Amino acid sequence: MGEVEEVKLLMTGLSPFAGRIIWALKLKGVEFESVEEDLTNKSDLLLQSNPVHQKIPVLIHNGKPVSESLVIMEYIDEVWNQTCPLLPADPHQRALTRFWAKFVDEKAFASMWSALQMRGKEGGEAALEEAHENLRILEKELEGKKFFGGESIGLVDVTFGSFAKLLDVLDEVMGSDKKMIDEDKFPLMGKWKEQLSELAVVKSCLPPADKLAAAVQARRNESAAA
Repeated sequence: MGEVEEVKLLMTGLSPFAGRIIWALKLKGVEFESVEEDLTNKSDLLLQSNPVHQKIPVLIHNGKPVSESLVIMEYIDEVWNQTCPLLPADPHQRALTRFWAKFVDEKAFASMWSALQMRGKEGGEAALEEAHENLRILEKELEGKKFFGGESIGLVDVTFGSFAKLLDVLDEVMGSDKKMIDEDKFPLMGKWKEQLSELAVVKSCLPPADKLAAAVQARRNESAAA
């Protein structure tokens, strides 16, 4: 594309949903402007760009907004399609990739977040088992693969990978001898996380662990006070 393009990302630096968009843009080599949002005092730009949900992330490409992280990643893949495809070319494989990306958001991450919130409470063990069952499903999907996308990083890797650092920090901050992604129980997942973290693009995208831990602890303190 020859014309000068304007790409803005409305985000918060510690959001894994915004983080996955940063991964996708950097994998594609797209230059963009990050616009940090204060979610306690949402900007007019955010409210105008995503009037239905009023949430981040929002990608604004040449003045046109796109919201919802999975939708944004597919948009990025279609517009900047010359390098690092996030979705396979085969229609059936594309459908399967969309299925697993949706599974990560609606089942895996939702159950893991619930299990973290329930730690030390009644029902906590059952919540953790549900999360681990979803992780077992994802572990099986990694069999014989380096990444969910095969030999190279794809949509599911970016979708789930953006949570990886967050989960490690949540395990530490919330205090438990039971890790959410235990490498002994999920060896393929452990290897996947390791290989993902070695990618230069991923390293450059991960927020500092100390800042992430401080933000998580602050959120927990707010919840306790409420």
